[in-house]
Amino acid sequence: MTVTPSLRSDSSSALLETLQKFAKQLIPPIVCTAVVLVIWQLLCLSPETKMPGPITVLKQTYELILNPFYDDGGTSKGLGLQIWISLQRVMVGYSLAAIVGISLGVLIGMSQFMRRGLDPMIQVLRTVPPLAWLPLSLGIFQDSTPAALFVIFITAIWPIVINTALGVQQIPQDYNNVAKVLRLSGKEYFFNILVPSTVPYVFGGLRIGIGLAWLAIVAAEMLKAEGGIGFFIWDAYNAGNENSMSQIIIAVLYVGLVGLALDRLVNYLGSLIVSEN
Repeated sequence: MTVTPSLRSDSSSALLETLQKFAKQLIPPIVCTAVVLVIWQLLCLSPETKMPGPITVLKQTYELILNPFYDDGGTSKGLGLQIWISLQRVMVGYSLAAIVGISLGVLIGMSQFMRRGLDPMIQVLRTVPPLAWLPLSLGIFQDSTPAALFVIFITAIWPIVINTALGVQQIPQDYNNVAKVLRLSGKEYFFNILVPSTVPYVFGGLRIGIGLAWLAIVAAEMLKAEGGIGFFIWDAYNAGNENSMSQIIIAVLYVGLVGLALDRLVNYLGSLIVSEN
């Protein structure tokens, strides 16, 4: 079997196009990251600085990086296991926030009375910082785990409620008129009009909510928790040894990477559901 020159040319140009596309996406972040690392290293060359440079961080934490799933019992665990503990808490609290937030948002969006009645309360509560809820939740639950779940829930719920309510309010009036003419049942209206119209708004709220949930759990674990990435950061600080700063830096980097992954995951799921609708 022979391959004609035109086919070879087409495949080569397609490959070249793909490589150029990847290069445009990868080169800018690689270059910018390298510049930041060089500047960071230069700023830490002074013997008086207490901030370790990237080379020092790698030297002092390479065992943590290479073995993220070690378990010596108790709270002595690798970064991978600490993040997994935090993720389990986030998923529980965030799932509750999503269920309650979407339901409440639909109710507020469809009822002018509920919108006027609850809007002042929502605007007040959504501005309360996550850590301000922790003493109250600890006093109520008397246990760090449910207290952390409550902090995640109460922090993540507000953007979900607000965006869902906004989505319901933005349903075109023509759609509602058609539903009345066709005498759609509540179930038919929900699945054929309300859900397709509000999905982009709902996932906008869910995307903001997952970032706030991850922020809240790290803050809550730093103050009162048994295990988790926030606990690891606070424990490293309290240890006060020569590797503490490097351990904190690498843990903070992991927090950021996981937060980015969660944001991209929710955004990807939202794009899939929006395209189906």
